[in-house]
Amino acid sequence: MKNPPAKPNQLITKEFAKQLNVNYNNKKAASLTGKRAKKEDANAVWYSLEALESYIHYIKTHGAQDGYNVDGIRFYFGVYPDDEQHGEKAGLTTLFLVPTGKKVEDSTAQVQSFAKIQESAPADIQSLDPMNYGNIGRPPSLIY
Repeated sequence: MKNPPAKPNQLITKEFAKQLNVNYNNKKAASLTGKRAKKEDANAVWYSLEALESYIHYIKTHGAQDGYNVDGIRFYFGVYPDDEQHGEKAGLTTLFLVPTGKKVEDSTAQVQSFAKIQESAPADIQSLDPMNYGNIGRPPSLIY
């Protein structure tokens, strides 16, 4: 490989990832005791690289068209409504993605506001659709 990618600075150890997963599973299991524990909840969500790359392309392209400097993706936890419409996913945990960024007024303002963009936390971009419907870990739950 001529130019290998730089190692991301947000990487964690496999051991810490395992600890986080065990903590989540234990906490989630404790919160689902009693009548609510009808079925085992999802504890992992999988998206294909193709789906993620397509979503990134979508938010960059449409975000720019809407006048945004798209700078990231926020991952939200959610729970599907407990109704027939959502079938086997009803009442289960999900993870959905929302693009973040800053509104840019014009091309000259973009250069001048670059420092301001970096200073504040990115906001969710409401004009772009979130992404959901990854494949969730099915019982038995996936363990990292």
